Amino acid sequence: MGCEDGQESRLIELGRIVDARAREILDKIGPLTENSLLATLCIVLADSIHNRPAVAATDSDLREILARIREIKHKIGA
Repeated sequence: MGCEDGQESRLIELGRIVDARAREILDKIGPLTENSLLATLCIVLADSIHNRPAVAATDSDLREILARIREIKHKIGA
């Protein structure tokens, strides 16, 4: 699998996370075909992302967003 320069270690770490989850599934369920494991793994990972608490924007984030909006508004002459 390819990645941008400097992202190799991130890709390796993500691969380790996916591998660990796949092994957890196999330990709980038992042997699965490759397609069944892949489908189950995708659902488990999607569920963990879906159930993650939303990250709240800080006041600083909102001020930065507002500053960018004003900058864009100024550039387009609105």
